[in-house]
Amino acid sequence: MSQLHALVVYVPIPHSEALLAAVGDAGAGRIGDYSHCSFTTPGTGRFTPLAGAQPFIGAVNEPEQVPELRVECVVEEELLDGVVQALRAAHPYEEPAFMTWPVNGWR
Repeated sequence: MSQLHALVVYVPIPHSEALLAAVGDAGAGRIGDYSHCSFTTPGTGRFTPLAGAQPFIGAVNEPEQVPELRVECVVEEELLDGVVQALRAAHPYEEPAFMTWPVNGWR
């Protein structure tokens, strides 16, 4: 039995399907005989790009608000590095906001 990790990432809504496919193809969201399992919640991302940033959306030193989805899924520990690499490759932001932590699952 592999240690499970929770993965949460925030992504602009127009890019969410591509990100979901990329992390799912890398192994995120595998639960029993199912793949690509996730839960999404809409919200608003807020940020201000600082000097040196090359923002995908917005301008340096200007506060920005973006409709985003919060994506939640589980990832087996041995797949986590590959899933994070897939997340970074599929995400449009220079610095995607995401977090992971170990969880006690149903296994």
